[in-house]
Amino acid sequence: MHKTCTAVLLLLFTSFVGLSQNNFYSSLTIDDNLKQNANAVVRLSETNVEIKSIDNMVITNKQIITVFNKKGDRSVNSAVYYDNNVKVKEVKAIMYNDFGTVIKKFKKNDFKDVSAVSGGTLYSDARNIYLEYTPIKYPYTLEFTSVVNTSNTAFIPSFSPVENYFLSIEKSKYTISYPENFTIRKKEQCIKGLDIDAKNSDGNITYTLSNVEAFKPESYSPPFRSIIPRVLFASNDFNYEGVKAKVNDWESMGKWFNDNLLKGRTALPAATISEIKSLINEDDSDLEKARKVYQYVQDNTRYISVQVGVGGMQPISASNVDRVKYGDCKGLTNYTKSLLDVVGVKSYYTRLYASPYNRLDVDKDFVSFGGQTNHVILNIPQENSEDIWLECTSQKLPFGFIGDFTDDRDVLVITPEGGKILHTKKYEEDESLQTITATCEIGNDGGLKTEVKVVSEGIQYDNKFWLETETQRDLDTHYKKRWKYINGLSLNEIDVTNNKDAIEFVESLKFNTSSYSKLIGERMLVAVNVLNRDIDIPNRYRTRHLPLQIKRGFKDVDEVEIKLPTNYKIESQPKDVVIENKFGSYKMTITPKDENTIIYKREFIVRDGDFPKEDYTSFRDFYKEVSKKDNAKIALIKK
Repeated sequence: MHKTCTAVLLLLFTSFVGLSQNNFYSSLTIDDNLKQNANAVVRLSETNVEIKSIDNMVITNKQIITVFNKKGDRSVNSAVYYDNNVKVKEVKAIMYNDFGTVIKKFKKNDFKDVSAVSGGTLYSDARNIYLEYTPIKYPYTLEFTSVVNTSNTAFIPSFSPVENYFLSIEKSKYTISYPENFTIRKKEQCIKGLDIDAKNSDGNITYTLSNVEAFKPESYSPPFRSIIPRVLFASNDFNYEGVKAKVNDWESMGKWFNDNLLKGRTALPAATISEIKSLINEDDSDLEKARKVYQYVQDNTRYISVQVGVGGMQPISASNVDRVKYGDCKGLTNYTKSLLDVVGVKSYYTRLYASPYNRLDVDKDFVSFGGQTNHVILNIPQENSEDIWLECTSQKLPFGFIGDFTDDRDVLVITPEGGKILHTKKYEEDESLQTITATCEIGNDGGLKTEVKVVSEGIQYDNKFWLETETQRDLDTHYKKRWKYINGLSLNEIDVTNNKDAIEFVESLKFNTSSYSKLIGERMLVAVNVLNRDIDIPNRYRTRHLPLQIKRGFKDVDEVEIKLPTNYKIESQPKDVVIENKFGSYKMTITPKDENTIIYKREFIVRDGDFPKEDYTSFRDFYKEVSKKDNAKIALIKK
């Protein structure tokens, strides 16, 4: 992480000396450097966090932001979250035109007050107050001020001045004050090399950051949150929903969580206990027991979000989930754990940050739930093999498969003895395997008939198992899009099978097209890679700023028998190919089976990993070469 931060900051963040202007309301006073690549500029951001006691925190925010275009509207933070424990004391806004003249003032009654959650949530006390305003003209400047008071001190706002790509920062200031008998911990991320001033005294910490230029997203780069400047804060003593805590490491945090938020929530009705026990055979292993319990949960419950009061962190009881047959990730995980307790299988409630795009670890060295966890899964420890991880919200995922939503990251496993940082399943490239076997027949007219079987495992399984529930019409559209380089594709048979026991997704298809090959006089050009051409070359950057990150590796193995047209013979064919480098490998061979039949074999491996930005050109060249070889053609000539 430190290498990543350093590489990014040296190029993306430019330091300037002082502020050359005092007028934050006119867009005309913005430094030209801050306008580069920017849809908006934060002119001034001030966050003041005042911890008055273990159960009393006041947060004051003021932001002045100039917006240049519609995309910049996304960076306007004019919303305030509240619930039964967060009270909005003040909210107001002022709109200015290009010259810094007031257009309109907004009071609290001018703001919308809506639920803060989507329709997928059954009930929640979380709400948002936000400003709904359609700009008449760009650029404009908005000044937004809010003051909230909360009794929860478990989540102290971080200093996160850069919230989006294409957003520049003119000045951002963060202050936290607290009783001198409190211990406030902090962790700095990616702030070296910036124009930043940090002051630390008894009961007071201040950070001021100036002149950060906007930067643009780049393909194959690390998660946004891991490359932006941030300072995280947490208190050893805090209050959460009336429950006091004193922690200084993940072990004590996990112990507090177990004893205060989990204990006493696993009781089940006698009828359910009897039903679960009836599913288990005397000679079933713990693994077989767990598999049956997981299937029972999938068959008898459904996911729906529940976030009220302590429910933001605490699961609803297992008995309630059993009664209503639904729950959120917390409730369903606790329910599954409770059922496993009944049959004597040990399992642990696990908190983590879930996302297929931002694979973020729970920080081993910084103890705080704030921003580090957003999801719950279940851990089943194994003595002589990899631990099993269960995604209890899914009715479709196979037992023990978690996919890219929660794979390969550090997580907090909560045990009765305390919290432990463990790592979830990583799917290596050999495990994320796609195997293609097919027979193709090229007609004398250049047409193509194909029968293909595709078997996908690991992350490649995760990318496809959802096809099981698609209609035939949707499947037809999907495959025509997958093989978009085959003109006039007509699908005759489509059969997909989700083998959940083997965790394999199998696709069997038959299709044809009348115009696959290219006819030129006496010759015919036939692309030998019919079914798996890599045509998506990574974007080109004149100057690469961000490091290269390949998030997940994979392996493709293809073997295709191609029957050539009877009226033609081979005039020339591509040479065999072997490419090997730090990013992976590519192998391709074409061998004759008989006078009119060839066997095309292809193996493509991509390895995950973190690489310096200087490697990006070589990585892109690797993909360009693969794409070139995937488009190689055999030249046939009439006999």
